[in-house]
Amino acid sequence: MLTTRYVSGSPNWLDLGTPDIEAAKKFYGGLFGWNFLSAGPEAGGYGMFQLDGKTAAAGMTVTPEQSPSAWNIYFQSPEAEATAEAVRGGGGTVLFDPMDVFDQGRMAVFTDPDGAGFSVWQPALTKGLDLVDEVNSLCWLELYTGDQDAALAFYQGVFGWGTSSMPFPDGTGSYTMVHPAGADPEAMFGGVVPLAIDPTETDGPYWLPYFEVGNCDATVAQTERLGGTVRMPPVDMEGVGRFAKVADPFGARFALMQPRTSGP
Repeated sequence: MLTTRYVSGSPNWLDLGTPDIEAAKKFYGGLFGWNFLSAGPEAGGYGMFQLDGKTAAAGMTVTPEQSPSAWNIYFQSPEAEATAEAVRGGGGTVLFDPMDVFDQGRMAVFTDPDGAGFSVWQPALTKGLDLVDEVNSLCWLELYTGDQDAALAFYQGVFGWGTSSMPFPDGTGSYTMVHPAGADPEAMFGGVVPLAIDPTETDGPYWLPYFEVGNCDATVAQTERLGGTVRMPPVDMEGVGRFAKVADPFGARFALMQPRTSGP
């Protein structure tokens, strides 16, 4: 499970790149109850989405020429330069070399060998998100990839992740999960899914964030009311909960998860 007790290789930040941050504030405020707190004029419009004063995510304006609207996942790195070298050595690409973000930490942006984007955050004053694994916050990740074995080998080489698996209820295979190096499998934070087995994923490899909600069906309905789209309607996963895939009005993809023990 996700936790704010961050260790190397665990997800510790996420932010939204969107062409209209004002519209994004309204959408995510109406969906998750988030407020937006600017990081100040020197941050170029970057700011934090907060819930009850705790940072659940961040966001910034990104023009369509710079990048499509998307959620971006960061993993903790003890040394961003060393991680960048491991990415290069594993066949990935360094899009932005390690750089300081004021006195808050150090970041770098990469793609894996299959083209899925991800970033790292080397903490200084900002350790990571204040809120995870609670209603209206990040609770899970999934990597959609064209080659599951190659992807696992790459990320294990970069972060040292361990893996575990869970059989699908219908007996058609198993779901592969990842956890930080040296941690128990109970510390799993995400899954790795071959693109070929999911017909909803047709736009290439990427990392999909899941946000916990109290009522999946009601949140899906609210997504549509606020101008978002439903990519996969709510379905039940035995022993896990009820989930759906959606996108915001500008196409940034994310998923909703109502855990088995949450909600009515």
